[in-house]
Amino acid sequence: MVKAIVGCNWGDEGKGKMTDTMAAKADIVVRFQGGANAGHTIVNNYGKFALHTCPSGVFYSHTTSIIGNGVALNIPVLIKEIDEIVKKGVPMPKLLISDRAQVVMPYHILFDQCEEERLAGKSFGSTKSGIAPFYSDKYAKIGIQVNELFDKKGLREKIHNICQIKNVLLEHLYHKPLLDEDELMDVCEEYANMVKPYVADTALFLHEAIKEGKEILLEGQLGSLKDPDHGIYPMVTSSSTLAGFGCIGAGIPPYEIKQIVTVCKAYSSAVGAGAFVSEIHDKEVADELRRRGGDGGEYGATTGRPRRMGWFDCVASKYGCRLQGTTDVAFSVLDVLGYLDEIPVCVAYEVDGKETKEFPVTCKLNDAKPVLKKLPGWKSDIRGIRKYEELPENCRKYIEFIEKEIGYPITIISNGPGRDDIIYR
Repeated sequence: MVKAIVGCNWGDEGKGKMTDTMAAKADIVVRFQGGANAGHTIVNNYGKFALHTCPSGVFYSHTTSIIGNGVALNIPVLIKEIDEIVKKGVPMPKLLISDRAQVVMPYHILFDQCEEERLAGKSFGSTKSGIAPFYSDKYAKIGIQVNELFDKKGLREKIHNICQIKNVLLEHLYHKPLLDEDELMDVCEEYANMVKPYVADTALFLHEAIKEGKEILLEGQLGSLKDPDHGIYPMVTSSSTLAGFGCIGAGIPPYEIKQIVTVCKAYSSAVGAGAFVSEIHDKEVADELRRRGGDGGEYGATTGRPRRMGWFDCVASKYGCRLQGTTDVAFSVLDVLGYLDEIPVCVAYEVDGKETKEFPVTCKLNDAKPVLKKLPGWKSDIRGIRKYEELPENCRKYIEFIEKEIGYPITIISNGPGRDDIIYR
């Protein structure tokens, strides 16, 4: 059976913990898109980890972890991540890397930095991890697949072509030193040696696993609103964040995905620029929620940047769930809200003087105003509770109100950072 776990909103929903929990019952965990530009924070028996490229299944010895063909593979970041988790006592993970995955090259990171510098105040708030230039090259057909690292003759021709294109921009647009073909060939040889033990035809591996009835978990990065087609374009990422792309990014048929768990935060947060209607503009209120949020506060797992804070957004979440094809909503970090007397929830937007519960396109979104409804808080610590019926009445009412507004069933509730801080409903 194939399941997908994906984000509902802007990313930062707490997918890492949920994926780690679901991976316990999986035979295979597949990262199917994105790169090292965002991370998953996981707290388990080995300690606290921020994964950027490794699938969240790496903490289980029974699980095979796969880097799918849809991933932007930063090879040094991946190898460093594996080394770091092994140093902390995690058994060496069983890892496979798709021979069709493409490689993030040093010049992708360079161009990302150059473009953000050029745009200055109008930049996209990139993490400068090379993701947009990487995917640009992939679709311009000048990307480098993992299998090509082992074909020196063909690689030399491709590198020559890449340098011709890139050096024009470096010289005349960015005024930076030019790329050197021999240096890039050396980098590719180094990368080939790093990944050689892991490279496989992962689509074939998954095909066989499906025939054998294995439990497969597809793991997405970021959330619906960062999707390049359906998100808050252009303040989006460069690969599709939707469960539907899991089929493409892993190499499996679309009809195989039987369950789509979409992670929603009990409040909202976002890293980077872009429309964020339910954002809290009262600095003290936002700072307090940020300080209490997540495990150790709401800061980006990759960049350490403070996240922008907001109240739960029913409009954006209903839209995000719809696009994902949600079968189950996993409601995360609910325990964080226990300090509040009352909790505002964004139930609609005011757009062009009219209220709407449907998520608009970006140009209308930028001027949208939140319509807030205040719900009573429960004023208690709910960590340690394992049964839904044992949650405070106002806490249950908060969950049930949001469930009704978004129209998708909340079946999993996270009330703490640990693996066992989960309530199934």
